[in-house]
Amino acid sequence: MRCYKIGEKLEEVSVKTFKNLDFQYVVILSEEEWTKNKADFDLGIELEIGLSSITSTRAAVNYDSITGRFHVIDRQNLSGKPKDFAFTLDEKGIIFIDDEGLSCELIEKIALTKKLVNPCLERFLYDFLEQIICNDANILSSFDNSLDEIEKQIFNGKTENILKNLADIRNSLRDFKIHYLELIDVCQEFEENENHFFKAKNDRYFHLVNQRIQRLYERVITLVEFTVQLREYCQTKTDERQNRTLAFLAVVSAIFMPLTLIVGWYGMNFKYMPELEYRYAYPILFVICIFIVIGSIFIFKKKKIL
Repeated sequence: MRCYKIGEKLEEVSVKTFKNLDFQYVVILSEEEWTKNKADFDLGIELEIGLSSITSTRAAVNYDSITGRFHVIDRQNLSGKPKDFAFTLDEKGIIFIDDEGLSCELIEKIALTKKLVNPCLERFLYDFLEQIICNDANILSSFDNSLDEIEKQIFNGKTENILKNLADIRNSLRDFKIHYLELIDVCQEFEENENHFFKAKNDRYFHLVNQRIQRLYERVITLVEFTVQLREYCQTKTDERQNRTLAFLAVVSAIFMPLTLIVGWYGMNFKYMPELEYRYAYPILFVICIFIVIGSIFIFKKKKIL
């Protein structure tokens, strides 16, 4: 268990009891520690954690607390398993129940980097949510750069594996879109302040972080639309290449169709075919075939079919 006092800076403290404290606190403990010590916090509810069953980020308002869960994308490994932890809070402070250590990592960063003019639980929650999304602008920029590179490859006719790469990027962006929508819902629950745990003048912190998440969400939507456009562009390029191949085969067929007719004609082997006995029939027919091929190619070139 780790406990922090919310002051100008987060200060780690040792607390024996959490009743009647004269400061707001942040506590991090494991699911096992929570099971053993939950009676110390006087929350008035039975909070069933079930960290292994967390599949989304959400917050729920109870009579004397706000409880919820965080299902956070692993920014270091976007294809990896998201990190999960639960929380419960009231006007006295917030408790994180976390077996994976992400909440502890985020809180340590806040303790090392933030010095507050207005120390309060609301400002801590603002900083905590900011820490979750702090590097997301750079991540989305990397997606943007990847899509620009894919666009260049498609323009140059290199469409191999492009659809798979686009699908991978689209799946990651979809995960971010869902993640941001859930974070927006959590911010709105805090901002509504149904239980009046937060001071009215401090509700602006939730509004500010909500706006930032909204901007990230809108950027994700733009990138998703770009992936759809690139997929259609890639399909168009593929169709164009296939159409060119089919057109070439059609032209070749058209060139050799008269030759096929000649072969069929003189393959009938009727007894009275004067050309069969004529000495120069073969070279004449050879020249005629060459003329047909060259003439056909010239006509198709002139009509810009070839």
